[in-house]
Amino acid sequence: MDLRQFLMCLSLCTAFALSKPTEKKDRVHHEPQLSDKVHDDAQSFDYDHDAFLGAEEAKTFDQLTPEESKERLGKIVSKIDGDDDGFVTVDELKDWIKFAQKRWIYEDVERQWKGHDLNEDGLVSWEEYKNATYGYVLDDPDPDDGFNYKQMMVRDERRFKMADKDGDLIATKEEFTAFLHPEEYDYMKDIVVQETMEDIDKNGDGFIDLEEYIGDMYSHDGNADEPEWVKTEREQFVEFRDKNRDGKMDKEETKDWILPSDYDHAEAEARHLVYESDQNKDGKLTKEEIVDKYDLFVGSQATDFGEALVRHDEF
Repeated sequence: MDLRQFLMCLSLCTAFALSKPTEKKDRVHHEPQLSDKVHDDAQSFDYDHDAFLGAEEAKTFDQLTPEESKERLGKIVSKIDGDDDGFVTVDELKDWIKFAQKRWIYEDVERQWKGHDLNEDGLVSWEEYKNATYGYVLDDPDPDDGFNYKQMMVRDERRFKMADKDGDLIATKEEFTAFLHPEEYDYMKDIVVQETMEDIDKNGDGFIDLEEYIGDMYSHDGNADEPEWVKTEREQFVEFRDKNRDGKMDKEETKDWILPSDYDHAEAEARHLVYESDQNKDGKLTKEEIVDKYDLFVGSQATDFGEALVRHDEF
């Protein structure tokens, strides 16, 4: 499927979704739950396994003996200990948990990296990305699919420059990840807010008013009666979104809406795992302390640790 076909498909899917008058569009970026299981260690450690490995990896934990499980857990601990000082801190454990939960992001980056690093030098320049993504479509001054590719390219270039910390227009894998998934990086949050406001601000005044806010998530489609959730969203806008009560959302108000300061589940789980495993109560874990509590971290089950270790090397 080429770029035009993909974008047309995406557009049609979006139009179909928005044509449903009762379907809500959500722009808020929330940190995902670590597991859909109940966190009750008195019953099982399933929640902790999901948090530590990711739910998909944890599902395959059913074939290793306790000895094999301990051995592989020890290998993971070596990867978590980022500064190689022989201890795992709460911060190192939190970083690992966040990596395990967002492994799909790194998988997506790997797929796209191969298609954009055209000269295979381990970097992706803006020129490489532009040529791979827009090369041939920009030659057509009047595309018949309704997409403004030049406008899309300008927006992509702005985001690429924001992700490119050293300003050389050449992205490392980390910078390319920030470009593709800006909501995951603090220094990219302003561009997420800017792009969101540009999408919703139909009159171009630099703000989001009530009707633009509602219009982005709900299509009347000839219906005079609004669903209850739309009425609730109107109340949310007036009572909570528009903090200064001027009838519209500015940049900071939009940021508070789409990028809320969520409870840090990864840090809470990291502190829990350290508390439960820290035998000498020094606030950090040795490999021995973690392996001794293997049942808390991974249990006597199997997983594809090799794949996880390779990806964490890149992380």
